[in-house]
Amino acid sequence: MAMSIPTKVQSRIVEGLKKFQPIVESAKIRDANESDTVVLLTGILSDILGFDKYTEITTEHSIRGTFCDLAIKINGNISIIIEAKAIGIDLKDQHVKQAVDYGANKGIDWVILTNGVTWRVYKLLFTKPIQHIPVFQFEFLQIKSKSSEDLELLFNISKEGILKNSLENLYVQKQATNKFMIGNLLYTESVLTTIKKELKSIYPDLKVTNEEIEKVLFNGVIKREINEGDESDEAKKKIVKSLRKKDKIKNDKSINSPSAESSISNELPSIPID
Repeated sequence: MAMSIPTKVQSRIVEGLKKFQPIVESAKIRDANESDTVVLLTGILSDILGFDKYTEITTEHSIRGTFCDLAIKINGNISIIIEAKAIGIDLKDQHVKQAVDYGANKGIDWVILTNGVTWRVYKLLFTKPIQHIPVFQFEFLQIKSKSSEDLELLFNISKEGILKNSLENLYVQKQATNKFMIGNLLYTESVLTTIKKELKSIYPDLKVTNEEIEKVLFNGVIKREINEGDESDEAKKKIVKSLRKKDKIKNDKSINSPSAESSISNELPSIPID
């Protein structure tokens, strides 16, 4: 997703990278502790990502009697919780749990887990149980200042990017094009009908039903993981909701048209929806 980064912001990011990449490399070599890593992160958040270190970056923010390492405030409201680990610690899934708990308690959508070198960005979904969806990650020392894609990653978590809702837009785009959404769209009647038409253009005498094509997709084409689990269920629900909305619009038009008969679309996917 190409975006236009303001020239002033791009210059700040590029100059900040020149300054901080050697500092992060040095901190990694000397195996800086967690406190020193937090100080380093504060510099990156300020000099590269554009947050005011005195008013928009807070440390040891209290949530229900416990503390997170860093929090980002925009217009006085916390936008991002940051869980920091010492620069030499390999990030693990359990490390993000505390930050997710912080975010869940305060209704904060975004969490970053980082040791200064590896940065992981998560979106929180306030379901039961709370979900944390990885949106993207990057290696700070591998970011190239001449790569527009790399600069966009940093822009997404910059002050200007957050004000432009870049993180949310990126999350929506990734959800719309992930394997669960695309895989489950293949089961909808319109797609199955299109496949059937294409097959009949290749084999004119072929007699095949949408149900037979669906079975082939389910059993031999689409991986099992696409059809199961929370992310698959979420994709199915969104597809069904969209198709029902289309169906309602069709029916409303049909009812309002004196010459048309009302009909219910069979567009809904026939795979089970939990």
